[in-house]
Amino acid sequence: VTKLKMPGNFKNLLDQQMVGPSTEDLTESDFPVQSFKPKVQMPFKRIPGQNPRKVEEERRRRLYLTFDIAELLACKGIDSNQLMPRHCDPDNIPPIEETKGSVFPIYLPLKVFDNDEYDCRTPEEWISLGLEPGSSDRKPVPGKALLPTDDVLGHEDPKSHDLIYEWIDVGVLDYDKETELYLVHKTDKKGLVRDEEGRPILNGGITQEG
Repeated sequence: VTKLKMPGNFKNLLDQQMVGPSTEDLTESDFPVQSFKPKVQMPFKRIPGQNPRKVEEERRRRLYLTFDIAELLACKGIDSNQLMPRHCDPDNIPPIEETKGSVFPIYLPLKVFDNDEYDCRTPEEWISLGLEPGSSDRKPVPGKALLPTDDVLGHEDPKSHDLIYEWIDVGVLDYDKETELYLVHKTDKKGLVRDEEGRPILNGGITQEG
């Protein structure tokens, strides 16, 4: 009786056996799967003639993925870079011909026009989408934020005329009830939310060290 002799390069032999394309999702993401699901207001028990709940969720998810907030605003003639108020410079006021009929620069913050009456989820519900079943770690939630392209100058002077603001993909890490502000982190080129050491940011960035 002889025992089976395992070749030393067994793993390499397995890697070379390519049997064809796979249906496995190989994309890496730091966002939970449920964070992309839209909220659907319909009964769990299907009514005859009505789409099943899961079908309606998938249709809305695909529909929402086709929307881009920068394009939607541009179609209405809104320049996203002009949404952030800048420092008033009386010495360099552009002529009426260059301001397209608007004499006064933008000076009101977006918070004045903020309205959450039509939000489908509360801030706490949005943040809770980062919790996966069976896990105590809270992952970031995908979103878009109007942020400056220059992070250094953006932190030093958010209202500088030299800054360019764009809608950027971010991971929402936390929410502050007192200030009503979200803590976000820009995604990298791969769409991941990682710290300076390349580790996923969990629980709003709070670690055992603080």
